Amino acid sequence: MNRLAVVQDHEKLFDRVRGTLLGGAIGDALGWPIEFLALAQIRDRYGASGVTGYLPGPVPDAPQAITDDTQMTLFTAEGLLRCPAGADPAPALRNAYLRWRDTQQQDKPAPDADGWLAQQQFLYAMRAPGRACMNGLRRQAEGYLPALDFGEPGPVNPSSKGCGTVMRSAPFGLAGFGPDRAFHAAMRCAQLTHGHPTAYLAAGAFAILIDSVLSGAELPIAVQDTIARLTTMPAAAETITALTAALTVTQLGPPTPERVEQVGAGWVAEECLAIAVYSALYAYRTGDVRGGLLLAVNHSGDSDSTGAVAGNLIGAVHGVSALPMEWIATLEGRDELFRVADDLVLNFCYNDRSALDDRYPLDTAPLTTA
Repeated sequence: MNRLAVVQDHEKLFDRVRGTLLGGAIGDALGWPIEFLALAQIRDRYGASGVTGYLPGPVPDAPQAITDDTQMTLFTAEGLLRCPAGADPAPALRNAYLRWRDTQQQDKPAPDADGWLAQQQFLYAMRAPGRACMNGLRRQAEGYLPALDFGEPGPVNPSSKGCGTVMRSAPFGLAGFGPDRAFHAAMRCAQLTHGHPTAYLAAGAFAILIDSVLSGAELPIAVQDTIARLTTMPAAAETITALTAALTVTQLGPPTPERVEQVGAGWVAEECLAIAVYSALYAYRTGDVRGGLLLAVNHSGDSDSTGAVAGNLIGAVHGVSALPMEWIATLEGRDELFRVADDLVLNFCYNDRSALDDRYPLDTAPLTTA
């Protein structure tokens, strides 16, 4: 796929890819402080409108903290950038996620940290990483466990369908793969930690949505096309039902947190994706990007993950230029997010690795299977 043939304006392409990563990080940072609060608690603490912007952290003037959602998204991008052209991405992604796991077990980069991303100090913060991600990567560290056929439970955490697959999968849609390859690559790599079919199908569906809107599709059409694609897949009923619910609830009237909760809570993959779609459709219809991001986090659920996934999708549709600049300015890892976004465009859309090999040495190490 030649995405440049669709997005002729290279500045627009950079804007959309930057928007995807920065939008996800903003949603993550907005939702992180209220992740475990019920809606009534959010309103009691912050007023009837809930959270309306970043909440102050424990350290005055510190950057606004991101969580494992954005951390793992960055390592997904790094894994794709280090994967040899045409190769199965799962081994490179497995190694990238193991580098992320190291950041959750160390206080600072090791002197021999593998690659530029693992050298970034801000990533060495542990902020409630998902249990399935950590346990799954512990198993992967013992030996590579490749994916099984789609529609069957994968070999790692076969009963887990947590949202840890969806919240890290936007980069599969940024790599210019086209919808089929983005879908299958995201599903294959989701199985590195989550074996439940809904967990990896929802991740694949999210990758399709990102790929589609970056390639020029209008968001409502992209959602409908993604549902149609899922109907051809075994074990996709839960993801189809969740996405259909998101479309149905948009027809019930003005968006509210209560309507978000009709779509789900976001702890599981299909509900996280559906809340993101519901919030992004509101921003698409109204142009209210700020409102769409806040809608995604003000509910009784996994607010940072739903905010991150909605932010990825809203950023892909509207671009970084539409995101609130005051939220970008104080975001933890802002410069690194811009750098990785631009590197994705250079590598996958311009086929230019001349400035990338030092940051992303290709991953050609042999694997030992468990």
